[in-house]
Amino acid sequence: MKETIVALLEDALDSLKQQGIVPADLAPTIKVDPTRDKSHGDYATNLALMLAKPAGRKPRDLAEALVVALPASDAVQKVEIAGPGFVNFFAATDAAAQVIRQVLDSGDAFGRSLTGQGRKVQVEFVSANPTGPLHVGHGRGAAIGDCICRLLEATGFDVTREFYYNDAGAQISNLALSVQARVQGLDPDDDGWPADGYRGGYIIDVANAYLAGETVHADDRHVTAKADPDDLEAIQEFAVAYLRREQDLDLKTFGVHFDVYFLESSLYQDGKVEATVERLIDKGHTYEQDGALWLRTTDFGDDKDRVMRKSDGQYTYFLPDVAYHLDKWQRGFETVINEQGADHHSTVTRVRAGLQALEAGIPAGWPDYVLHQMVMVTRSGVEVKLSKRAGSYVTVRDLIDEVGRDATRFFLAARRADSQLTFDIDLARSQSNDNPVYYVQYAHARVCSMLRRAEADGMPFDHGLAMQSLGLLEEDQEKAVMNRLARFPEAVEHAAASREPQQIAQYLLDLAAEFHTCYNAVKVMVEDDARRNARLALGLATRQVLRNGLDLMGVGAPEEM
Repeated sequence: MKETIVALLEDALDSLKQQGIVPADLAPTIKVDPTRDKSHGDYATNLALMLAKPAGRKPRDLAEALVVALPASDAVQKVEIAGPGFVNFFAATDAAAQVIRQVLDSGDAFGRSLTGQGRKVQVEFVSANPTGPLHVGHGRGAAIGDCICRLLEATGFDVTREFYYNDAGAQISNLALSVQARVQGLDPDDDGWPADGYRGGYIIDVANAYLAGETVHADDRHVTAKADPDDLEAIQEFAVAYLRREQDLDLKTFGVHFDVYFLESSLYQDGKVEATVERLIDKGHTYEQDGALWLRTTDFGDDKDRVMRKSDGQYTYFLPDVAYHLDKWQRGFETVINEQGADHHSTVTRVRAGLQALEAGIPAGWPDYVLHQMVMVTRSGVEVKLSKRAGSYVTVRDLIDEVGRDATRFFLAARRADSQLTFDIDLARSQSNDNPVYYVQYAHARVCSMLRRAEADGMPFDHGLAMQSLGLLEEDQEKAVMNRLARFPEAVEHAAASREPQQIAQYLLDLAAEFHTCYNAVKVMVEDDARRNARLALGLATRQVLRNGLDLMGVGAPEEM
């Protein structure tokens, strides 16, 4: 319907140009938006207000001229001018109802498009250090990142999901020392415990598995424990593999998978870190000071220069990040999206500056970033901070065990990434309209129940009769649902382009609200076969769009609640 109105306005604008009412060289972007107040019609445009100044005419006069110039259309019942020059369109019932036919014909494909034209996009997300269970912040990154991937795939992009393992550096050494201490029978309160050791109960599990000589099957390796308390290198290799497996199991339980697992250690083994340093030196963007090697990131927008190699010869974490992103570029990813925690904010500028300093043809502002804020978990209004498994933080597994995968995913992705999130366990577990995921899923289940009842009453859905009778959907509540259904493809495209999965969550809540209102106001199981089947078709279309939207969120669509 929206595209139909835009086409009508384009024809009207051409007519006004031919009449000399507006300049012939005007090429405005015609905006048509759904109205908030249904007394103002279904759609409205501010085109007359946009044209007024360049045309040198009053907006309302231009609105009247536009209305006169509009071609006749069976899709539009009437057109009205409101306020200073808005043009409101009232959709004809038959035309508005055609979205039902479109939804039912398209099925799972409704809302999908080829906007991306198969272009390659890499999305890196989660990327947790293999030093412990995934915490709730990682869970938010997993939910948002996976939803972004689903949205991009739904709009025609070729998406690669990537997990970057920081399996090198001080935190890995601390992990090995922590496991070794447990293997040797030490507790965190003992004098010999490592100063920066990990205290979570999971370290005991790793130590026991190591002493038992277990074999761990991680995504790209199989490691058998040597059970030698003194072999720190063997302990480190086993601990990293063990925790990588645990994280992978948590992510699979969460419905998240990855195409590529990239190891930070490989950047050193393959000489890519050294090659990056040499290139930066060759390009003349480095200097020595106080025994350290610095990069002039201020030449590329950073607030101060950054150390790449410390005076002790160790590289800062910034340098492998630059080498890693150069590798992404060399793999052919012209679009890269990094979904990370807000604590990575300071790395955005310096990584981009380092990439510019390489002079490798990488565009300024590459890669893209989506940064999420922290999550606070509450129960009975009190913050929950501890986990039996992790010891000092709430894990993703804790939340899944408490409220289930669907509620966990929906809650973590249903708010803007840059806003802090309070995860209310009590709300997520409740079966009430206040629980957003329950509210949406219940709308889906309600349609299923409605269809089962029709079957049980000997009045099964008749698709052919329904398609002939769509013009009978004349109630305001029915029109509201149809108009909402029609907005789904645009909602998907917009959410994908802006990398904002919460837009889909909000759309689903709005659609569920429109449907529940319609269900309560308009009786479906009426004697009139044509009207009943038309209303069942509206329910079926609603169910399909709810299912499609929930799939984009990685959430199930139950048939019974």
